[in-house]
Amino acid sequence: MTDGARLAVDIGGTFTDVVLEYEGGQERFKLLTTPDAPERAVLEGVDAILTQSGVKASAVTLVIHGTTLATNALIERKGAKTALITTDGFRDSIEIAYEHRFEQYDLYMERPQPLIERDWRFSVPERVAADGSVLLPLDEDALKTLAQDLGKTDVESIAVCFLHSYIYADHERRAGEILQSELPNISITLSSHVCPEIREYDRMSTACANAYVQPMMAGYLNKLKDGLQDSGVVGPLLLMMSSGGVTTVETAMTLPIRLVESGPAGGAILARDIAKENDLDLVLSFDMGGTTAKITLIDDFTPHIARSFEVARMYRFLKGSGLPLRIPVIDMVEIGAGGGSIADVDAMQRIRVGPESAGSVPGPACYGNGGEAPTVTDADTVLGRIDPSRFAGGQVTLEPERATVAVDRDVGGPLSVETNVAAAGIAEIVDEHMANAARVHAIENGKDMVGRSLVAFGGAAPLHAARLADKLGIDTIVVPQGAGVGSAIGFLRAQISYEVVRTRYMDLRQFDPSVVNDIFAEMRQEAEAVVRLGAPDEPLVEIRSAFMRYRGQGHEIMVTVPDRAFGPDDGAIFAEWFAEAYRGLFSRIIPNLSVEVLTWTLSLATERGAAEMAPQQAAEGRAEPESQRKLFDPASGTWIEAGVYSRSALQPGSEIPGPAIIVEDETTTLVTNGFGATVNALGQIIMTKEGSSND
Repeated sequence: MTDGARLAVDIGGTFTDVVLEYEGGQERFKLLTTPDAPERAVLEGVDAILTQSGVKASAVTLVIHGTTLATNALIERKGAKTALITTDGFRDSIEIAYEHRFEQYDLYMERPQPLIERDWRFSVPERVAADGSVLLPLDEDALKTLAQDLGKTDVESIAVCFLHSYIYADHERRAGEILQSELPNISITLSSHVCPEIREYDRMSTACANAYVQPMMAGYLNKLKDGLQDSGVVGPLLLMMSSGGVTTVETAMTLPIRLVESGPAGGAILARDIAKENDLDLVLSFDMGGTTAKITLIDDFTPHIARSFEVARMYRFLKGSGLPLRIPVIDMVEIGAGGGSIADVDAMQRIRVGPESAGSVPGPACYGNGGEAPTVTDADTVLGRIDPSRFAGGQVTLEPERATVAVDRDVGGPLSVETNVAAAGIAEIVDEHMANAARVHAIENGKDMVGRSLVAFGGAAPLHAARLADKLGIDTIVVPQGAGVGSAIGFLRAQISYEVVRTRYMDLRQFDPSVVNDIFAEMRQEAEAVVRLGAPDEPLVEIRSAFMRYRGQGHEIMVTVPDRAFGPDDGAIFAEWFAEAYRGLFSRIIPNLSVEVLTWTLSLATERGAAEMAPQQAAEGRAEPESQRKLFDPASGTWIEAGVYSRSALQPGSEIPGPAIIVEDETTTLVTNGFGATVNALGQIIMTKEGSSND
């Protein structure tokens, strides 16, 4: 995107990762997140990494940032005081939701509570029909009166969501003008801007979520921008989006909901490039940090993309149990299974791990920072997998005795087993949680694990990758350089991009090419206006999609369509594209049913840099370990000797037999008994299962 030194910063629930790329190479730094003021850890990390590298702040020409702050605010309900204004008679749509039971047989099923309580949901007279015709004009006087009443309250943000505004947005736009005039210091979110798509509940939920986090995110981004400028970093600040692209800070302040999965999206971008570098066309991206684990399918060097996402699920694996967001997002499953996930024993004498996390404050027991509950990191420490003096590059010195006490007290004691057995049980449960999530995710996408390779990154993933691969029947694991800060490295590989969506119904039997061409031209103009703010001169790549279904179905599938002008004969071609995509997903088509398009999308991005293939590397022979460490082997129930290797000392072609521990500043890679490892020409660790065809 630009020359000069570039910074990438990823705020996670436990750690804040900073990566600096400059002419002399790459520096990486990891420090604990400061949840009370997240920008403080960012600025401290930036200052530390610039000092460490000797690069002047003025030499930094670009900062790319991703964060889970918006996600955490939604999950923890720590957003702004928000009001909702909607069409008369529809203020309860946000609570009625889909009118279904996502867990049919659970008598105690809990629905996710709306972000906006009923007392803060208001309505005004106006009504638009499904075809966009005005049935009742907006009552501007009623809206002004409501605005004046709201001005006397402590409301900080307002979401406006009128019925059918996706097809006719004038009422919402006028409402926005009135509210901004009457309440100039209040954030205003229009559903027709955030999510101009059909389905009232999804659109309203997305608009409410955007309004809920907007003041907090705008305040944070302004503080961060000012802090960077005060430290001498004057290069532009760009934000990572959930779609895998980056955008300007101005767009991020207006549409912070698009940042919900920004951190994990960076990891998927890294995994995409690692797959290309190793010619792996079927990949499972595995990102395990301190708070959560994220799993993404990557086929033909492209992550799966979705148009919807759920946050704050009441039930871990059940769709419909969370708050729906209609945003472009890399399709991934995220579960509460990280290094800080808390373990205990339930009433049925079963080990339970997560989704609650110790976070960065107080953190796992072994941090010695006031945490007492045992976590996955405590279990890994007890099992001998982590070097206490080198954890997080020495930023945190672990205290193994505290981990032992916590695991024994809360798990080993209640189960009457030895501490090391209890720790092995914690690790096994969290690995099974992740394996189960991967299986469910693959099945939901019509995929399986056969022939896939695992790309592991994040502070905890290389420790658990081998066991996860065992459970999923995967033979090859790739641990990239800088795996512990993988998402931040992925930010530096992302493109500046923006996606626009429009709902315009069309039956392919009455295909109108002029309407379709006008829709795409309008979306191109809107997307280019945003992308050019961050990439004024770079060539752009346009990707188009149509969300299509058989007539009578309730949901659509995404069908990629070419970037060209369409003619009157293309209706039949659209039907063929749909049939191909439908067969790929469901292994069949439904004959003699007409096909319809509901929604159109256009994504515009800067050109993607080509990932270089890793050249074949001649074997250097078996590497010599620096030392030996005892590991507890759950399979045999005994302690075994494992070689300890420093990753920085390993040369391309080096061979490392399991069991082994490969140590670096931001993470540790565990090579188990059943795997062997080599280092390729790009410095990536390639673990291969013994006896597999890859040996």
